[in-house]
Amino acid sequence: MLRALCVEKNQWIDADEFEHAITATNLLPGPASTQLAIYCAWRLRGRLGGFVGGLCFIAPGLVFILALGALFLSSHPPLWILGLAMGAGAAVPVVALRTAVQLGLPSWRRASAENSVRPRWIFYAALGAACAAAFAPYLVLVILGAGLLETAWRVKAHDAKSRAGALVPSALAHVGIGGGVGALAWVSLKVGALSYGGGLVIVPLMEHDVVTTYHWMTGAQFLNAVALGQVTPGPVVLTVAVVGYAAKGLVGALLGAGIVFAPSFLFVLVGAPRFERLRSNRTATSFLAGAGPCVIGAIAGSSLPLALLLSRLWQLPVLLGALVWLFVARRNVVGGLLLAAAAGAIIVLARGHV
Repeated sequence: MLRALCVEKNQWIDADEFEHAITATNLLPGPASTQLAIYCAWRLRGRLGGFVGGLCFIAPGLVFILALGALFLSSHPPLWILGLAMGAGAAVPVVALRTAVQLGLPSWRRASAENSVRPRWIFYAALGAACAAAFAPYLVLVILGAGLLETAWRVKAHDAKSRAGALVPSALAHVGIGGGVGALAWVSLKVGALSYGGGLVIVPLMEHDVVTTYHWMTGAQFLNAVALGQVTPGPVVLTVAVVGYAAKGLVGALLGAGIVFAPSFLFVLVGAPRFERLRSNRTATSFLAGAGPCVIGAIAGSSLPLALLLSRLWQLPVLLGALVWLFVARRNVVGGLLLAAAAGAIIVLARGHV
């Protein structure tokens, strides 16, 4: 849609520059779709244009997901609303697995171009999967470590060490943070600054903090929030707004959304003139070659703890139906989530209780 608008219809950007921008934004952490929209607006009207364009890209989905999130998280939501949420939530573990497969196949093909890269790709992916499934609090360090390890493998060791000194303190910045606004800010920043490889990396980055560490949501509510991020317009990381609402109300929602998108605005509005250099930067591509497979593995590994969050037996057939829909029929993710939500509502209304 952005290409049709910016390249073909209005001819604000030529086709080559647009393709280069796609490559550069995919090298950056954070939601690539948002960054591409900010870039196109920046290209047209400079930094102010980029800021306004980015806000307009985010705002509709933010309003939509906050309205639905407030309804789901109210003290006495209607029974059919609970059924919709729990039905869609039952499909989320399968969606995570499907996302990992979709991201993993092209990444594996790129790695397969060099035989020597394959073992390291498998190692990084397995490391991410194991950490997301069993050691979620350490996932930030593992992702950074995989990127730095691959960088050290490909470039001089002293270059890798200098980057390690800059990155690791940011990963440890959460030490000593309590469960208030500071914790919400850290969780949001972690998602905005480290969500390589697609929106669903928010799941392994957030689930342990949100459910276990700070108790902002139950496991079922977190599944519902992820499902909302999938079926509403806009980037999936808008799920952070629902988490913020659960933690600190409307102020928390706006704070979480503001912080999670701040790195994307910063990366593009400051770095856009250097995108061509980033695209060919050996260190950036080396880091992503390690962090990318680790994130893909983490998304796949997160499907296990997500499945364990299911709290009702009737959700298991819905999960199996999602498996058939996404992996056997190979149909659309949003359609599968909507069908799962409808099935949940029907089941709950027929039973008369959750």
